Amino acid sequence: MESKRQQKFASLLQQELATVFQRDVPHLFTGLAPGISTIRVSPDLGTARVYLSALLAGSGEQLLEQVRDNEKPIRMALAKRVRQQVRVVPALQFFLDDSAAYAARMDEVFGGLSIPSPPSEDDSEPQSPPKRPRLYSDEDEK
Repeated sequence: MESKRQQKFASLLQQELATVFQRDVPHLFTGLAPGISTIRVSPDLGTARVYLSALLAGSGEQLLEQVRDNEKPIRMALAKRVRQQVRVVPALQFFLDDSAAYAARMDEVFGGLSIPSPPSEDDSEPQSPPKRPRLYSDEDEK
């Protein structure tokens, strides 16, 4: 579980890194800029794991390769944006977030299930209510 400090730092990094991708270094990517789904920060705030979403960018592996190839200019642009707010800019590790693809796959699997409908009340015989368990025996009363 992340501390509040880690959560706040991750939120700051996510906002600033998204701005870096959109405004400062869009020329480094062919096609659309990557989207950031989540950032996880280590307890010492020295490492940030950035999970990129590639829903609109096409090939996720190609996007991840482009980001990793340009990691140094991305980190430098991020450092320019957050230099007044943090002491040390964390090392960035980029990963592909496949949760959207996983959710789409689960939707496909659940959509393909054939679930039989429950029997209607007209088709079945009326059932007697379940018997209540006895809390004491007749011998206890005597």
